[in-house]
Amino acid sequence: MASPLTTAAAFHPFEALTPDRVLDALQSVGLRGDGRLTALSSYENRVYQVQLEDGSAVVAKFYRPGRWSDAQIREEHAFSHALMAAEVPVIGPLRLAGDSLHHDGGFAFSVSPRRGGRAPELDDTEVLEWIGRFLARIHAVGARQAFAVRPALDLARFAIEPREWLLAHDCIPLDVQSRWEQVSQAAIDRIAQCPLIGRHAPVARADPIACIRLHGDCHPGNILWTPADAPAAAGPGPHFVYLDDACSGPAVQDLWMLTSGERAQRIRQLGALVDGYEQFRPFDRRELALIEPLRTVGLLNYSAWVARRWDDPIFPINFPWFGSSDYWKGQVQMLEEQLEAMDEEPLQV
Repeated sequence: MASPLTTAAAFHPFEALTPDRVLDALQSVGLRGDGRLTALSSYENRVYQVQLEDGSAVVAKFYRPGRWSDAQIREEHAFSHALMAAEVPVIGPLRLAGDSLHHDGGFAFSVSPRRGGRAPELDDTEVLEWIGRFLARIHAVGARQAFAVRPALDLARFAIEPREWLLAHDCIPLDVQSRWEQVSQAAIDRIAQCPLIGRHAPVARADPIACIRLHGDCHPGNILWTPADAPAAAGPGPHFVYLDDACSGPAVQDLWMLTSGERAQRIRQLGALVDGYEQFRPFDRRELALIEPLRTVGLLNYSAWVARRWDDPIFPINFPWFGSSDYWKGQVQMLEEQLEAMDEEPLQV
């Protein structure tokens, strides 16, 4: 099978999403743009800040065709609206013309309020505790009911299938393929031993780890921070955006991506997050053993995510190093390091 990295790309649907098409879509829900659009940083979807004729601004998100069904998007929106109703600072989609999901010109789209902010200072214990408190509130709402159609974070969907797809589509250079195939299989075998995300999860247990609705992609880029001393109508602190990857899984999935650095630094960061979290909701410390398996799942899924979108012109432009032997050698090294990390004692807080 021809590799998507070497096959000439056909016309991609997003190439039809011209500025005029964006403005026409907004007008279809009663919003009249003044012609000024700013593309925001987003690879998965196309996201624009649009200035309106009344002087205000909104953010329009056009969903990647074929990724989510309407039912899955509506479930994401319903989760966002439930969080907003619980006064959790989530920037969710507006209801316009009686709905939050709209269609125009073959694209599904939503419109959200514009919200300013900066990346949170994750070296600040007070900031981490503040984020932890709101993550607990997100999870309290998330635990009320299950997703019906959105995915669960499991080994089959987020590691095994991506690995098989990469191999079937000849994405790994021949000089690296054998070693990557071996180390990625070893990583999957190791993850399969973990509760909840392992090959046989969910397994009937006397005291199972909870699988709840999550933000799903809670890294610093998806948190807009407003300092306590800054004037802001929506209030200071964290504001969570982009629930496009909302899924079901263990609570720790929304915590571990906010940690980085050496082990001691990660323990300190995680400790502050959990301290804030437990002011509103208990945290199951058994989930700490899932951090490195979840990080490994993310590594495997990421490579397939990029490769599958190579026909979108924005990906070769922004990921020019992807597909090279050096990239895949780096992936082998990171997977080897993850195998070692998964054999270490979990972080303790």
